Amino acid sequence: MDSAEYERKTASRFTTFDQDGNGWIDREDFSAAAKALLAEFSTTARCDKGQALYAGAEAFWQGMAGIADVDGDQRITRQEFVTGAMKRLRDNPKRFAEIARPFLHAVIAVADEDAGGPTPAAADRVLRTLGVPAEVAREVAGALDGDGDGRITEEEVLAAFASYYAIG
Repeated sequence: MDSAEYERKTASRFTTFDQDGNGWIDREDFSAAAKALLAEFSTTARCDKGQALYAGAEAFWQGMAGIADVDGDQRITRQEFVTGAMKRLRDNPKRFAEIARPFLHAVIAVADEDAGGPTPAAADRVLRTLGVPAEVAREVAGALDGDGDGRITEEEVLAAFASYYAIG
């Protein structure tokens, strides 16, 4: 993939983080994502899973801001996101997944309703809750179950996340 195509794809990924559509990513976008996921899975913010999700969202925000918020204004513009991803993540896509790991780990715990690991159906709900169109969410959720056992592991999620966001 050439640099221009990579930059275009990376810019399109920006919108998945800009939960409120205001043109930048900030801490509130991560909190809004956590709140929406807790509501979708009928999980309270004060329980252990809820607290872990909010803590994971904060850790993800801090990691993202450390990579991309070059002017330090506590918000990431589309250009900062593209530039941060281009400079820091293209050569090391697993780095992005590691920044997201606490959040993704907590999302998996919330979506795992029977302690056997989340199902593709639960992953579909997560993705739709985060604003992914239904048809795309269904396809992606099914693909997350790489070994076809009906359950999605954290490693499957991290690999898919790194591929989607950092490689394109």
